[in-house]
Amino acid sequence: MRLAVTLLLLLLVNPTCLAVDTPDEMLSDPALERKAQQIGQQLRCLVCQNESIEESSAPLARDLRHAVRQQLQQGHTAKEIRAWMVQRYGEFIRLRPAFSPATALLWLMPLLGLMVALLLACRFWYRPAPPPAPLTPEERRTLDSLLKKD
Repeated sequence: MRLAVTLLLLLLVNPTCLAVDTPDEMLSDPALERKAQQIGQQLRCLVCQNESIEESSAPLARDLRHAVRQQLQQGHTAKEIRAWMVQRYGEFIRLRPAFSPATALLWLMPLLGLMVALLLACRFWYRPAPPPAPLTPEERRTLDSLLKKD
């Protein structure tokens, strides 16, 4: 039984998640390396698409990490590096796109969705109660007799 559980757990472990390599072009200056990693966390891997270039092990991500570090060594700022990447690869390279008329819908959809959900919830919870059904003639007679007793 233990062997079966162990084998099952080994099958569930994805060995590719352990294969992420660290950049071999790490900078000797820890401050610059930290800055390079921060910039890399903001840029999308164009191969993996849901990972940053710092997390991805794709060859293109490795090249982009190298380009970021090279530009930092040349004295470029983080803003200049991000602008260069956007100019070269388009707005899609940003993991968090800048707010612009082209991306306004992307940024406003969660807010609009929340507003619609709240509106529907309010309509559901605060709708007026339906009017009561009219009394049958027998119920009307019973009510009249009870009212006359008082």
